[in-house]
Amino acid sequence: MFYTNPVLKDLVRIFDQNERKDYLRLDLNENPGGLPQNFIKEVLSDVTPRFVSQYPETLHFSEVLAKFLNTDINHLCLVNGSSEGIRYIIQAFTNEKGRILGVVPSYFMFQVYSEMYNREFIKIPYDEDLTMNVDNIIKEMTDDTQLLILLNPNNPMGNVYTEKEFEKILRVAQEKQITLLVDEAYHYFYEGTFIKYALENNHIFITRTFSKLFSMAGCRLGYVVGWPEGIKLVQKLCTPHNTNAFAMKFAEAILKSPNLLGNLILNFQKGRQYLINALDAHGYKHKGEAGNFLFIKPKTDALKIVDNMKIEKKILIKSYPDVGDFGTCLRVSIGEKKYMEQFMNALLELDKNA
Repeated sequence: MFYTNPVLKDLVRIFDQNERKDYLRLDLNENPGGLPQNFIKEVLSDVTPRFVSQYPETLHFSEVLAKFLNTDINHLCLVNGSSEGIRYIIQAFTNEKGRILGVVPSYFMFQVYSEMYNREFIKIPYDEDLTMNVDNIIKEMTDDTQLLILLNPNNPMGNVYTEKEFEKILRVAQEKQITLLVDEAYHYFYEGTFIKYALENNHIFITRTFSKLFSMAGCRLGYVVGWPEGIKLVQKLCTPHNTNAFAMKFAEAILKSPNLLGNLILNFQKGRQYLINALDAHGYKHKGEAGNFLFIKPKTDALKIVDNMKIEKKILIKSYPDVGDFGTCLRVSIGEKKYMEQFMNALLELDKNA
């Protein structure tokens, strides 16, 4: 008898949104400048036919990454982008109809994966001033909750949780036996991290990606950090050879090039500061204390600005509806200064009051 999973029939997914290669891409929180061309040539210089023809082996890179993180490989699972790790954690640590908590708006795949596996996803909204009161999170942490998902910094809001706030949440999670997942996709764009909790406690996971600051979104590589028994369960869900050899080769080269990593951070910081100063100088309200993105409240119509940015300026940005007292606003990925200058000049030209 033919069978189709009924859950998938109403699941909303978007594929192949547009061709983006000829645009300045400030819509998906990538690094618009990418890695230096000479660095890419150097990494590729010793790629051989044998390297390409063989299945990728993960042990060596796992050891390199573990050393970089001051841990061991028993606390790590490599995944094909951190989104894969998030999916496996939902599969392994919740059951059908299981209760999952997540703040909204946030990375939409948290909700998609929850619905894909027929879980109950409970949305915890931000306040009108775009802040998140952790007491609102704790209020939803009931005895039948199986998983709490946080993103720190959160995309798209850009807020972060203090250590005090996190420990307050953690105490309740441990008391009520709720697995805690903290996605740190935007780690390195600010100094805080909760990785020590995942290394020292059970039922806490950290997921990270090489797509953002490391500028490897095209390679697809991420990792899960957690306690060894939990990591084993996540690994059992992985497909064979799920991380590709090129991704690990580039990631290892970056980890072993501290000057490169430092320059990526410095270029980002200069671009961010320029954009904030320019927005302030021209009277724009903006939000995003951390992460590589900002919400901007335009002076005219956000949807028209997004369209005209693409058509007239070959720049891709996003609009978000009903963002607290910002209303429908713009979200812009931050890159090095020259790209922020290009965006800001276009914004000033397109966003004019009649």
